[in-house]
Amino acid sequence: MSRPIIGITAYAETARWGVWDTRAVLVPEAYVRMVRAAGARAVVIPPDYLGGPEDAAALIERLDGLVLAGGADIDPARYGAEAHPSTVTRPERDAGELAVLHAALTADLPVLGVCRGAELLAVAYGGSLIQHLPDVLGNARHQPASGVYGVHPARFAAGSCAERIFGPADEVNSYHHQAIGSPGDLTVTGWADDEVIEAVEDPAHRFVLGVQWHPEEIGDVRPFAALVHAAAGLDSPIAVH
Repeated sequence: MSRPIIGITAYAETARWGVWDTRAVLVPEAYVRMVRAAGARAVVIPPDYLGGPEDAAALIERLDGLVLAGGADIDPARYGAEAHPSTVTRPERDAGELAVLHAALTADLPVLGVCRGAELLAVAYGGSLIQHLPDVLGNARHQPASGVYGVHPARFAAGSCAERIFGPADEVNSYHHQAIGSPGDLTVTGWADDEVIEAVEDPAHRFVLGVQWHPEEIGDVRPFAALVHAAAGLDSPIAVH
């Protein structure tokens, strides 16, 4: 039996390796390791805003599941807001990822959104974002310093997909200065101890889950295993906690 094929949306950034310092399409290897550990094969999806809906649909036909990776902030114009001074966007990535995401949702392809990916889900479902959490919380605990993850508890709604994966409560690692303000048509199923939204999902689909933290960075395969479980055509998200 062949392994499910999981697409991972990628960054397009300036990168350095060996003697090179140039623009590159890349994704942190931790995502690939988690997809592989979950029993699937990972493929990287570069940002591509040139094709239309048919192009995105053709890509989705070749995949069994989709991971929306983390990264830069989403253009606030996507949810009808002016940009905060701290907001740093990649509009071309927004356009490409939203096209692929809409095609995935239309095809009922299993989707896991991580950090930015959870925020992108909210925007795609008609929601909006808090552009700078310290303005609301009065602290930077969700992104304490450059390259430093915040660690805090989270709780999950009983009977939700998130609760089946993570249990009723868990400790999570965050690195985000933005967060979901309104989930749109998604269901909120996870909260930090300061009530910042940590998990969203769409019960009407086979598997659509967004998590605001970074499970891949701590080697937490559980959400990736649940995605692959759904991608393999099994009926319900696996209970892996």
